[in-house]
Amino acid sequence: MKRGMLLMILLLMAIHGLYAAVGCDLNDPDRDVKRLFPASTGYKTHYVSIQQKGGKALLAKVEQRLGDKFTGLYETMDVPYTVYEIYKGKEVIGYIHGVNQKGQYGGIQVFLALNKQGVIQAFYYQKMTNQAAKSFRSSEFARQFVGLSGQDFASYDPKAGKLEGSLIKIKNPSVKAEADFKATLRGVKKNLILMQEFGYIK
Repeated sequence: MKRGMLLMILLLMAIHGLYAAVGCDLNDPDRDVKRLFPASTGYKTHYVSIQQKGGKALLAKVEQRLGDKFTGLYETMDVPYTVYEIYKGKEVIGYIHGVNQKGQYGGIQVFLALNKQGVIQAFYYQKMTNQAAKSFRSSEFARQFVGLSGQDFASYDPKAGKLEGSLIKIKNPSVKAEADFKATLRGVKKNLILMQEFGYIK
């Protein structure tokens, strides 16, 4: 009986660990919000999922817009997405949202700071495991995403990985990490689509 209880506890802990792994929260929201939105006076945290907002029909729409299927632990319908709604006084001035994206050597966490119109104000990795991570985390690389929006990524095909239009300016900081470069672009497009489909930006 005791052994059975122990096995059950271990199983529940393992399940909890799996679900905890798929979330994408800011490590230090108070610090990060102030860093990304210096004029902010506060923020609200919202938790949403594809299951909650539209289920299978929404998932199909997101996949169609993304140009790729959702797969694996990071992309199930019940994955919780955390949206930080940023305020200056009583006015909403923007959002911060991150997504988990499968990379070459593990999960990548791609965060975007967006204004109310959905234009990228800042881009950064909260998590990345790669020998070239330093190059990817550079301010030079991050600046290439500033000013872009969902419209810029609308025709981007994450399977082909070909950059066209306004995305041509985004340069891979490491030719040895092409897989993570493509994963990053897929993560950014997915991030923007979800923010639109969840109703935060147009």
